[in-house]
Amino acid sequence: MPRETIAHKKERACEIERRMGEHYGTGQCSLDFRSPYELVCAVLLSAQTTDASVNIVTPELFRRYPTPADLASAHVEDVEKIIHRLGFYHAKAKHLIEMAQGLLTKFGGEVPNDIDKLQELPGVGRKTANCVMADAFHNAQGIAVDTHVFRIVHRLRLAGPSANTPDKTEKQILRLFPEDTWNDVNHHLVQFGRDYCSARAPKCSECFISDLCPWTGRDIAKK
Repeated sequence: MPRETIAHKKERACEIERRMGEHYGTGQCSLDFRSPYELVCAVLLSAQTTDASVNIVTPELFRRYPTPADLASAHVEDVEKIIHRLGFYHAKAKHLIEMAQGLLTKFGGEVPNDIDKLQELPGVGRKTANCVMADAFHNAQGIAVDTHVFRIVHRLRLAGPSANTPDKTEKQILRLFPEDTWNDVNHHLVQFGRDYCSARAPKCSECFISDLCPWTGRDIAKK
């Protein structure tokens, strides 16, 4: 594929997102939550596990610890018992309690509607902050780059070889997708990754954006 101009790459990104919107509708968070606090907890728990698994443990977690103050005073062993089915549950239990303590000491128990302040909380990185801003506050300040998004935007060559981290990848794709689509882009790409563009067995022959993908038809066995 010849070197692509930024203008053409933006056109291609917009068309990809337009088709994603047609196919999936409005992007929906697959984590169950009722408040920004609950979403922060759920996203922290979702690292290296499935959202479906997180949704199994969070009802009991939120029943036992309905507020940040409740979670901040929890014993780590009690939290571990609730979330033990998840990977890395020892570290996750510790991070949950520290995050809740941070909410109390820094923000009076209220989850801030600010992407930079969110990242002041223990365990909350850029991806988690992006998810909370988009889904809890409907105020997207970026695009959450998880493993699905990272894989797909690189396959689509919307991000270049120098974007070798999630943060660098986000900076590149933010220039391509219109800001009013940022709330949906992550959800669309995640669902697309599950349905069509998996890591090991992408369904290129069934893909509805294959004509926009320079990766289609390459030797999948080498990827």
